[in-house]
Amino acid sequence: MEFAALAERAERVAANDGDIETTLAVADLLADAGGAADDGSTDDLPVVVRFLLGRVFPAHDTRTLDVGPALCREAIARAAGQNVSAADVEDRLAERGEIGAVAAEYDLGGQRGLAAFGSGRDALTVAALDEELRDLAAASGEGSESRKRDALFGLFTRCSPSEAAFLARLVLGEMRLGVGEGTVRDAVAEAFLASPAPPEEDGATGAEPELAAPDDAVAAVERALQVTNDYGRVAVRARDEGVAGLREESLRVGRPVQAMLAQAGTATDAVDAFGEVAVETKFDGARVQVHYDSGGDDGAGGADAAAGGDGALGPRLYSRNMDDVTEALPEIVEYVAERVDVPVILDGEVVAVDDDGDPLPFQEVLRRFRRKHDVDRMREAVSLRLHAFDCLHADGDDLLDRPLRERHDRLRAVLPDAAADLTLADDPEAIAAAERAALDAGHEGVMLKNPDAAYTPGDRGRDWLKRKPDVETLDAVVVGAEWGEGRRAELFGTFLLAVRDDGGDASDAAERDVAGRDAAERDAADRDADAPVPAGYATVGKVATGITDEALADLTERLEPHVVDETGTTVAFDPELVVEVGYEEIQTSPTYSAGYALRFPRFVGVREDKEVDDADSLARVRRLAGDD
Repeated sequence: MEFAALAERAERVAANDGDIETTLAVADLLADAGGAADDGSTDDLPVVVRFLLGRVFPAHDTRTLDVGPALCREAIARAAGQNVSAADVEDRLAERGEIGAVAAEYDLGGQRGLAAFGSGRDALTVAALDEELRDLAAASGEGSESRKRDALFGLFTRCSPSEAAFLARLVLGEMRLGVGEGTVRDAVAEAFLASPAPPEEDGATGAEPELAAPDDAVAAVERALQVTNDYGRVAVRARDEGVAGLREESLRVGRPVQAMLAQAGTATDAVDAFGEVAVETKFDGARVQVHYDSGGDDGAGGADAAAGGDGALGPRLYSRNMDDVTEALPEIVEYVAERVDVPVILDGEVVAVDDDGDPLPFQEVLRRFRRKHDVDRMREAVSLRLHAFDCLHADGDDLLDRPLRERHDRLRAVLPDAAADLTLADDPEAIAAAERAALDAGHEGVMLKNPDAAYTPGDRGRDWLKRKPDVETLDAVVVGAEWGEGRRAELFGTFLLAVRDDGGDASDAAERDVAGRDAAERDAADRDADAPVPAGYATVGKVATGITDEALADLTERLEPHVVDETGTTVAFDPELVVEVGYEEIQTSPTYSAGYALRFPRFVGVREDKEVDDADSLARVRRLAGDD
């Protein structure tokens, strides 16, 4: 498939208004891309699926392009001509709001491309672009940034406007097609597993579009995605082998899956829903998924071991977002290798502990998590301990569909020393007693789980409930800031916080506003409220308390590359960073777009283990405020 055809079809997909129309358009595209490559040519289907989701590699693959917004702007500027600078591209980006529209406006692949490379070059194909981007991702070491810029420049000079828009969005993972994972799941089922529609009768009027894939086909696609985390692979298997082939997909040690997540809930909620409740300690640590297959070896290779011909895989550790953090946690690697003698996939948390083994605050874990340098020195400074609470695979058995109580038995069998305690309770008082014991031991609280529930990767359902003490914190996204003053003039000093607004609208509380306020009050509120706020987010307050000079410097360094608007001393950011904030209470307020404001917010730390999609929601703010 030519890349131009994909880019043009993607534009048509984005133009659809309804969910069903979008799904059907994606299904048609996948069916066209998925014409089996019987002639030995490259199969475009898995690449097209990943590209539509803004990925070059499967979700479980730890490789990245490592192309940031600045490098992308520089490549576009270079391809646009001698009279265009990266600053010009940045200015146009501020006007247009997204990089694809900017790339499409420049004549990147027209006369500039001819001048740079001459005529006669073949059109870009999907397969060729995929290969080029994989080569770009592999560039490392001295001069790699320059090589990436050169490679991206070369690709842009071969692009039509629609191709340039698609490419710019793809390398930054910002597709803006209205195509999410659920859309692709349904489209795969529709493209390859639905029965052909009957021909329309003569004179029949056009009916409303509808999906034809049966429920069991959609469920088979969903299940295969849960265990593989690879949309391209699942699409190919659906096309080639149908539902039967999808049902043969299974977990693989060394290929991480999405973590099962919890909702907030009370002890009464749990007892009412489950009857008997599995109560676990909620650790104040970082989520980690443990994969290990000694292959008969003793695992001494540790983090440096790789999958060999005998199937051996040294312990690999993956974060909640499926990043490989093995190298940062050598003592956990050693611990697992010394104690586990069968292939396993475990779910758990890594907790920082003091010399007596007592838990330390979450921020201490973050000093170790994802660290690439000075690992040995930090190991001496901060000790870590693994607490495993679930077993997804053991000794050749996939356990996702087994009840929690059975999975926990298998966990105790394979790693008893690290298995978290699980107790059963059927009344709120017993749960409260377990919570007090967990808090007294220095932990965060308790988890309340359905002991008969399966493990559902990526699901935030009601089978797991997280119960915390009454004093809550909020995980918010930083969407703006104000420059500091005096000795902090070169640093951001106050940060604008937002939560996810999945409903796309502000709280009812915001509409109780403003009729009673005079114009001066409203103007002051408007100035105080926001810099431009990204779609899908609602602001809840500003935080400046609790941030050390060191933390301010770190936050400034991390956020400054993501500035999208600057007016006076106020800046706005693309949503990139999640921070944990404490507060005294949540009040109704028209000042912020959520309709609520955090009272006396204080900075707790950066949530290194969370992406912006994992931040707290406006719905949770409403619940905490007692309005829902």
